[in-house]
Amino acid sequence: MSDRRATFYYDVSSPYAYLAALRVDETLPTEPDWQPIAFGALIQEIGKVPWSLRDETRAAGQAEIAERARERGLPAVRWPPGWPAESYSVLPLRALLHAFDHGRGKELSLELYRRAFVDGIALDDPEVVTGAAEACGLDGERVRAAVAAPEIKARLRAATDEAIRRGVTGVPTIALDGELFWGDDRLEDAARAVAA
Repeated sequence: MSDRRATFYYDVSSPYAYLAALRVDETLPTEPDWQPIAFGALIQEIGKVPWSLRDETRAAGQAEIAERARERGLPAVRWPPGWPAESYSVLPLRALLHAFDHGRGKELSLELYRRAFVDGIALDDPEVVTGAAEACGLDGERVRAAVAAPEIKARLRAATDEAIRRGVTGVPTIALDGELFWGDDRLEDAARAVAA
């Protein structure tokens, strides 16, 4: 087991991060720190237009994601209404920070991904996010309060700013010391770097 610390940067709006989240812990030889960040804020800050927002690349990207899911024996990918433009909600990300505080962050991450990309449900609805949190054993009223708390909002901003400072330009990204491994297809590269 390596003692090098790896950070898994992700946003639940990203289907590639969904695919990575399902295997990141088993692929890396060390348990990474799961860090939700606001991808919408990140791309706005760095002036990037991702493939999902480009008409000429969206269909090919969606087809590749569907194929990877099929190859891995996962359920068929369903796209939430309004994806991707309406998927950059901070609501589920704030709920995740609360969930990590209570030892349920990974569970809620995977539950939100399931609802988004297996059930095709948008995550910008407070009731959807609260329902997912309750399914993971969290108190719904506390989640509702947490997503509105200034401290949680500030933590999400700080995490996103730190990712930008480290050079993260997309999700999923594994950050390892000064190295960044961007993409679901780079997890094995990150694993080799961690083990080196």
